[in-house]
This record gives sequence, C-alpha cells and structure tokens, in this order.
Amino acid sequence: MSTKCLIVDDEPLAIEVIENYLDQLEGFEVTARCKNALQAFAVLEKEQVDLVFLDIQMPKLTGIDFVRSLQHPPKIILTTAYIDYAVEGYELDILDYLVKPISFERFFKAISKYSKTKIGTKEKRTIVPQSPLKKDYIYVKANKKNHKILFADILYLESVKDYIKLHLKERRLLVKTTLSDFEAQLPASMFLRVHRSYVVNLAYITAHTTQDIELGAIEIPIGGSYRQRTFERLH
Repeated sequence: MSTKCLIVDDEPLAIEVIENYLDQLEGFEVTARCKNALQAFAVLEKEQVDLVFLDIQMPKLTGIDFVRSLQHPPKIILTTAYIDYAVEGYELDILDYLVKPISFERFFKAISKYSKTKIGTKEKRTIVPQSPLKKDYIYVKANKKNHKILFADILYLESVKDYIKLHLKERRLLVKTTLSDFEAQLPASMFLRVHRSYVVNLAYITAHTTQDIELGAIEIPIGGSYRQRTFERLH
C-alpha cells in the first residue's frame, strides 16, 4: 500500500515542488491538494491520509491552529518560509519542519523520519528506496507549453527579474519562477549555486578562477557569499 499524502498550501508553486519530490519516491501517493485548512478539513473527513505537508501562513486558518483542532491528526510535516514557529511546531509533536525553499536532500531527510515511524508496524515494507531519484527530467511551463527538460541538458540557470532563463544545450527558455524555487527541484548532486543569479551544471564546468566559473567560452561570476561553498564542492 502507498503512503497517502495531503498537501496544504496557498501557493501553487509550493504544492508543485512537493508533488514533484514525492513523484520521485516509490510508495507515495498524493491524495489531495488544498489551498487552505478548511479544504483540508473536508478531505480528512472523507479520505484516509497518512502524511500531511502543511504550510503555516495561510488565509482563514493558520497551519498551527489547524493542527490544534485535529483530535487524531496524521503525521504532519510543516512547510513554511518562516522559522519563528519551529518551537511551537515541535510542541505539537510535528514530525518535521521544513523551511522554504526546500531542497530535495532536506525533503528526503523528512521522509526518512516518516519511514522510521513505520518501523515495527504491520506495514513491513520499504517506504524509502535506496535510490530515491527515478526521474532525470522536469517539466517547465514556457510559451504556453509544458516542456520536458532533461537535467543533463541544462547548462546553467540565470535569474532575470521575476523569471529565470534556462540555458540548455540547444535552446533557451524563459520561465516565470524564482531561481531558489527552481533550484529546489533540481538534484543537488548535479547543480551548484555560485551566485545569487546563477546556478550551474557541474558536468559542464571546464575551468574556474577565484572570480568566475567557465563553461567553455561562457564565464559566470562567483558571488562573494557563495565562494567558499563553491570551492568546497569543486575541490
């Protein structure tokens, strides 16, 4: 049996990120998506839910108040852009607390915690696979189309105001999202943030100095606050 998940968030992109992560794991199924706690109440009354991904700051009813109102809540992982509620969340016996933008590695750790809660139950199955990533691509919306993009075809990402420009092997796409949100959907083993405006594919780095990264003839600056982490990864 699959673990049935409910995603509650008033931001469509946040829901998409979590759903994309779950889609890369075996044994997890998204039962419903809700944009507020009131909709989530209705789902829990009708559906069996094992795990809830819950935003805190939502209209009408906050995620914290929603948890307090449940007599027999399922396992809950809080997802939020704010760290102020961490202590309060743990007092409510929250399984984990994820701060946006959520990386896949951090998300996977939260799923591992959930897996440990199932050990010793009647569900003697492996919830988290040894190799969690089963996809090597992502879909992005650009020019009114959904484009399938292989991770291996991405040279680098560039932030352009409210958009990001995907520099691919044979084309470029302009996508309306933030660099941090898009980066969170990429495998961290393949990509590296080297500047507030740039994420590069490690496989295409041909040279580097203390100031920039080279992808063939392309030079990308290394931001001061990213320099130490960049050199640690490269060396």
